[in-house]
Amino acid sequence: MVNGRVMDCFAGIDIGSTTAKAILVDGDSRIVGRSVQRSGYDFAAAADRVITEALESAGRKRSDIKRVVSTGYGRRNVEFADEQRTEILCHAKGVNFYFPEPVTVVDIGGQDNKVIHLGADGERLGFTMNRKCAAGTGAFIEEIAYRLDLPLEKLNEMAENAAGEVKIGSFCTVFSCTEILGMARRGVPVDDIIKGVFRSVVKRVAEMDALDGKVVMTGGVVDHNPIVARMLRELLEHEVEVPPDPQAIGALGAALIAREL
Repeated sequence: MVNGRVMDCFAGIDIGSTTAKAILVDGDSRIVGRSVQRSGYDFAAAADRVITEALESAGRKRSDIKRVVSTGYGRRNVEFADEQRTEILCHAKGVNFYFPEPVTVVDIGGQDNKVIHLGADGERLGFTMNRKCAAGTGAFIEEIAYRLDLPLEKLNEMAENAAGEVKIGSFCTVFSCTEILGMARRGVPVDDIIKGVFRSVVKRVAEMDALDGKVVMTGGVVDHNPIVARMLRELLEHEVEVPPDPQAIGALGAALIAREL
């Protein structure tokens, strides 16, 4: 205890294919620390980096952590984790923290997309995952940005500024890239192309499963590109919410589970 304040905290580590996330919560489930970094090729090292940065942001030490739960693609590489939980369970827990009601979660990840149907208490009623192709995921958007030599952080602004919008016809990352490069060479405005890319991502997600009732979007794609949530609202013609820090929602869920164990 420091100045009458208990320093114990609980950590959630989400090691995704693209980014590693860490969230620290205290005994009252308040978020006290956070870190998001690129995963790189060494998931164990990425886990160490994000927990170190999260502790620094919280003004805590490793000895203050009572329990660690890991999740995500690289959860087994978090050597200091006490427990492991699936992405589905942790996303459900994180979303229910902000939306304690029946919702449909749409998570656009680095290499897969998830649609998770939750009940009022956050219980999983069903889920669908798309792992057959990177089209419609964060990796697809990154590949387009790389091919067009565009900074990722500028894509949302470019799409918002587009005067028009192209239609991406291909349903494969490789063919889509070829189609998009052809458009750029013909002089199609790049802003219009990027807006079309985001639209294609939204359509692919909407085709995965029924998106009924309140929809909550999570993941790095919607975190960095708010236009994606707006496009989904337009397509569904009903409510679509985005929680605070949507990229780290799985890490939050893992931290909340760590607190309850």
